[in-house]
Amino acid sequence: MPQDVVKPAPAEQTLGLVAIGRNEGERLKACLNSAIAQVPIAHIVYVDSSSTDDSVTWATDLGITVLTLDLSIPFTAARARNTGYKYLCTEYPQLTFIQFLDGDCQLAPDWCTTALATLVMYPDVAVVCGRRREKSPEQSVYNLLCDMEWDTPIGEALACGGDALMRISALQQVGGYRDSLIAGEEPELCLRLRRNHWRILRIDADMTWHDAQITQFSQWWQRTVRAGHAYAEGAWLHGAPPERHWVQESLRSWIWGFILPITLLATLPGSQGWSLAGGVVYVLLAAKICWTQHSKHSWSASATYALFCVLGKLPEAQGQLQFHWYRIAGRTQQIVEYK
Repeated sequence: MPQDVVKPAPAEQTLGLVAIGRNEGERLKACLNSAIAQVPIAHIVYVDSSSTDDSVTWATDLGITVLTLDLSIPFTAARARNTGYKYLCTEYPQLTFIQFLDGDCQLAPDWCTTALATLVMYPDVAVVCGRRREKSPEQSVYNLLCDMEWDTPIGEALACGGDALMRISALQQVGGYRDSLIAGEEPELCLRLRRNHWRILRIDADMTWHDAQITQFSQWWQRTVRAGHAYAEGAWLHGAPPERHWVQESLRSWIWGFILPITLLATLPGSQGWSLAGGVVYVLLAAKICWTQHSKHSWSASATYALFCVLGKLPEAQGQLQFHWYRIAGRTQQIVEYK
């Protein structure tokens, strides 16, 4: 059990913030301004992944330290976060906690104070996360899906997302994020933290407002391909017992998104079309998901969520195939962007 009990101290003495982004435009301005409202500006660093807009200029004009990633190595959010927190630890060794913030998110008022108090209260907790909300869920069905996806259970959790407040000693103990991951880097980090007896807490508090701006089906498809890749690589790295990290998720992608559709189509001629009746299992799956979601959302939203969960097995399977294709070929896959 970790024993580095942290004595309460003013947030301004112990808290740093790492924001990451690439071509986030107005979203980055809102992100950094929300950070300045809660964290001393000297303790904020923005890590830019080769933006072609004015992100670097905006951050610099605000007085925030800007770091740019080395262009000779493929970009990943994991590498950006590591670069930022290691810089802050070097420049401000008195820091004890780090808030990570994606460039398309804004901190909710008082989030840092609330999360910091939780970490101080529970010395065996490495990560505290709260409710990430979508800024404009009414803008598109895809934004609504994001908002519902982030409505995670309150209490001890297996993982956090991109925005979270972390204990630096825990982060250093496990070597930070895995630089090479292009997706799923937060659950992978949390798995290694839990192996070292740290806990992850999802508390009942608003954490960030996210601006997904997913308005096209193709954007949703790409985001889901990325999820499939994350499941595949997570299972490849940590699929052994006892965690069997993302093994079930990967199996579901293969079965529902690849094996079953191929089987139904392949048997179509011989069955004189009757094999299509096997598609009823997808209807049953959607009904099950809808029923589960209805405890927290309207029937309409739950049905929409269920429909896209079932449809999403196809791009998830694509993500699985792509990961293993690149792995077998010995090639490095680039990040999967959807904006």
